[in-house]
Formats: sequence, structure tokens, C-alpha cells
Amino acid sequence: MKSKYLLFCIGTLFVVACGSTQMITTNPDNIPTAANTETPTPSGPDGLKAEMPKEEVSEPAFTSAEKVGAIMNYLASDELKGRDSGSEGIELAAQFIETHFTKNDIQPYYKSFRDTLSNFSKPAYNIVGFIEGTDPELKKEFIVIGAHYDHIGTTKPVNGDYIANGANDNASGTTAVLEMARYFGQNKSNKRSLIFALFSAEEKGLLGSKHMARNMKEAGLNLYVMLNFEMIGVSLRSKKYELYITGYEKSNLAEISNKYAGDHLIGYLPTAKQYGLFKRSDNYDFYKEFGVPSHTYCTFDFTNFEFYHKPGDEVSEMDMGHMAKIINKMIPVVEGITNAPTQEVVMK
Repeated sequence: MKSKYLLFCIGTLFVVACGSTQMITTNPDNIPTAANTETPTPSGPDGLKAEMPKEEVSEPAFTSAEKVGAIMNYLASDELKGRDSGSEGIELAAQFIETHFTKNDIQPYYKSFRDTLSNFSKPAYNIVGFIEGTDPELKKEFIVIGAHYDHIGTTKPVNGDYIANGANDNASGTTAVLEMARYFGQNKSNKRSLIFALFSAEEKGLLGSKHMARNMKEAGLNLYVMLNFEMIGVSLRSKKYELYITGYEKSNLAEISNKYAGDHLIGYLPTAKQYGLFKRSDNYDFYKEFGVPSHTYCTFDFTNFEFYHKPGDEVSEMDMGHMAKIINKMIPVVEGITNAPTQEVVMK
């Protein structure tokens, strides 16, 4: 998670970046980044359920550590210089995403893959792909699968390194979206229509998702659910689940996700609620505009990663096997939600 509006620079999770060559201050509130800040999981409806219904689903070993690593190594390379919005580096990332979509039979959602931001001073683009649903009725319902692909560019040097490569934040989430797009592009197994959105200017205050959500609402999009991916590059510490979702208590998405995963894939992280993470990633504006379940899947737990918005956020710190496992487990989740005859994911 990252910098959200008005200096929602809270914790190790959110700071506002200020341009591609300008130094930025990280973690201004000095909330610890790698300390055990978690409180006990509450009992009752907000806690992790002891037993989740299981459903027989396929668990395709679709991606691998090698495939994940190939994407990560490019997106978080020094060549892209931290992918600051409006920079030459993020332009290279945009071209990479467009090529990935084209190779995997993903169509542009708009006239092209680029959705030009109207709320940012420099040229910046969301990259948006589309796969129409196969069911004549369900295809009228849309699911947005998203992640931000920008980062903060450069920052104060650490041991001579001033490029904040943003491997975990958020090349990892971008990679998850790209690999799921590749799966559905190849298989066309979605009855509902899928929109794959890579957002720019998240680090400037959620501007890319704000722009896109508002425009889609004005255009009358029939949005069912928004699934966002953020900082999934390292595994959770000492948890009985592998991901958490922000806004856990707002819908039954965790329960439905676990049903299709056939496992306790998703759990409740108390610190996510404590620091208000639901409002601090690209899911939030879809929730505000549409009032539908819109959540972020994440594995950053305030104890397992110390390089938030620092040059140390490198590919070498990422666990590619963990990422591949998460993506492979999320594919049947997305497929199940996409193909269910009725809208199972609902607000509480």
C-alpha cells in the first residue's frame, strides 16, 4: 500500500511522492516497519473463521517462480528508474504491459490500452485490458482486477543507491495481474467480463484509480466487484493464512475466496484495520463510486518487509516461489467468482 490522499502517509505503508527527480521523505510518522505490531485476532464476525466451506476446484500450476521472476526483473530494474508517474521509466513499463496484453489476446478496454489521466499534471496513463465474458447475460457484469504499476522514482541514496525500484511496491501486484490476465487470455474461461487495470499515479494520491473509477461510474459500468493486488512479494510471518484483504469486515469476499481456494488462503490482519488500509489503495475509489465489494489482497504485515519506499525494495528481496503460489491459488478464486451463476460476493 502506498501514499494516499492528503499525506495519508501512515505507517510503513503510505507516503506521498513528489516527482521523478525530487527527493521524498519516507515514513514521516515513524511507524515501525518491521516490528510485531499486530494485536490478537478478534473473535466473532471480524475474525478468521475456524472452518471454511471447501469446494472441489482445480488448482492449476499455471505460473512459476521463473515466469514471475522474468516479469519482476524487468519492472523493478534500474532501467526503469523507479517508475515514477510521468517519467521515461514508467513509459517503458507501460509498453511492457501493453506488449504482454497483446501477446496474450487481451483486448484494449478503450480505443487503445491507454487511459490518460485527467487529474495529473504530467502525461500519465492507466493501462487497461479487457476480456469479454462468454455468457450472454453474465458478460454484462464486470470484474476489475487491478494493481498500480507506478512507484516513487528516486529518493535519498542508501549506500550509493538512489533508485527506489519498487519490487514489492508494486511490481509484485502488477505481476500478479499480468499473470492472471495471461491465464484468462489463453483460456477464455470467464463468464463475466474481466477488466485488467494497471494504475498510474497511485503514489501521488490514488489518482489513476480515482480517474478510472469516476469515469467508469459516469459511463454506467455494471461493476460487480473490484479485486486489487498490492505488495505480495514476501510471505506473511507466522500466520495461518497466506493473504489478507483490506476492509475484511465490509463484505464476504474473504469467505468466498477461501471457498474457491479450498483453503484458508485469506485471513484477517488487525493492523490493516488499525491503520485504515482499506482507504489507502486503489480499491477505495471503486468502493466510493460504486458501493460494491472492492478490496486489496496483500501480504505486507508490518513485520516482514523493511524497505518500503527505499532503494532496498529490490527483486533480490522478493520470494518468487511464494508469489507464484499466491497467483496459482488466486486463479481458481477469480475463476469461481467470475463464473458463479449469482453474485456471491456481497457487502455486509
